Amino acid sequence: MHVAFESIEKMEHEYRRQIIHAAFGLLIFAFPFFSTLTLMVMSLLLVIALGNFRDYLPVEKYLYKKPPPGSREMLTNGINEGIRSAQYLTLSLFILLLISLIHEYTSLSFPLYVVGGAMAISTFGSSAASFIRHRKKLQMARIANSPGKIEEHHLLPSSIVMLGVGIVSAYIAGAWIAGWGDVAVSRNLIFFVAVIGSITAALFESIPSEVDDNLSVPLGAGMAMWTFNAFGFSVPPTQMFIALVFSLVLGYLAYKTKIADLSALFGAALLGVLIIVFSEIFWFILLLTFFILGGAFTKYKYRYKKSIGLAQSDGGVRSYENVFSNSTAALVLAIFYGIYPQYAELIIFAYLGTVATATGDTLASEIGTTAHSQPIMITTLKHVQAGVDGAVTVLGEFAAILGAMVIGILAVIFGMVDNAFMVILITTAGGFFGTNVDSLLGATLQKRGLLSNSGVNFVATFAGAAISGILYLLLV
Repeated sequence: MHVAFESIEKMEHEYRRQIIHAAFGLLIFAFPFFSTLTLMVMSLLLVIALGNFRDYLPVEKYLYKKPPPGSREMLTNGINEGIRSAQYLTLSLFILLLISLIHEYTSLSFPLYVVGGAMAISTFGSSAASFIRHRKKLQMARIANSPGKIEEHHLLPSSIVMLGVGIVSAYIAGAWIAGWGDVAVSRNLIFFVAVIGSITAALFESIPSEVDDNLSVPLGAGMAMWTFNAFGFSVPPTQMFIALVFSLVLGYLAYKTKIADLSALFGAALLGVLIIVFSEIFWFILLLTFFILGGAFTKYKYRYKKSIGLAQSDGGVRSYENVFSNSTAALVLAIFYGIYPQYAELIIFAYLGTVATATGDTLASEIGTTAHSQPIMITTLKHVQAGVDGAVTVLGEFAAILGAMVIGILAVIFGMVDNAFMVILITTAGGFFGTNVDSLLGATLQKRGLLSNSGVNFVATFAGAAISGILYLLLV
């Protein structure tokens, strides 16, 4: 044992810190043998110890790297990153256990195997990713003879490692806690929430944020796992694995073709897995059609749009914000389809309406801005400058109809609904009117600063779903 500690002490600081970080995850395997209250009190005491008595902790010298003389941390007496990360990780555990304890006194449940799974992802998965990332950083530093900054494309391998290690460790931890704790839960459900939690963790880690990953990752993964655990819905691991691989491959292709960034890759993967599992693979392909068309037409006459100041930033690369603002309604409807099969046809039409709205709105914006005619304001019908929120063009309106119609035609080809004419009619109408709801919101709420562009897209896609759903009830 003494030799092992000596070996750890001689390691490069970041590697040493990540070993301690991963070792913290071993505490998860004690969960079944203590009450939630006891675990919560223990985690609180550890938070206090790390904040006030860290000099006396045996792991302090492995976590702490003395700041160089004159550095900001030395001058401000700020705590080192290693200690800070340990504090945040322990605080995350305390918060999750507190939520679990509160739910013991309600009709809801936040089981310990979910808490354990989230912490496994945040320790084993995160440490494995940090090893890969730090190794790449050292390699780049040797090549460039300077520390350098890791570009986003270098982060993808570490994120994939985090995803894989996270799934395996979360499943093992969940199965261990449920098994020894005599919790009646299927292994399929444990695997299902392990996959959802791991994708969510990779997503949160890929999003640039001032919030420490040791807070955002475990809390984000834990809440996502809890949400889908509450549904009690699961599929065989083989089906889940196929959905995951399919979603990741398509997300990767979007990433490589510069349609999506890393956060959008994992955002789309999360959407893909959930939509495929709760509905059918064709539902996800329809949503992908929106992303593909949106990405393609973003680059349509890009130089011209850039010259007049109306081009998408970052070369039209989509982020997680764009993914979720346009796809949350689709995700909700796909989940409803799996939970409420008695309303299947209504939900299908609503789903087609929301995807048609997202597609129609994107094409209207990207194609409409290239029109040579002066746009008009949707609320006043007066001529305005191109790019003004709420401005529409005849070309943009035709593009919206075309985009929505494509979704309806694909739905017919995929055999989602029998009545081809009604499918195309209702989908096109829902997409067209949903797109104009987007323009109306842009001219009113967005113009007043009450909604952002993402907020407008979010509301408009729900409006498109509602319009198509109402038309289905009236016409079919």
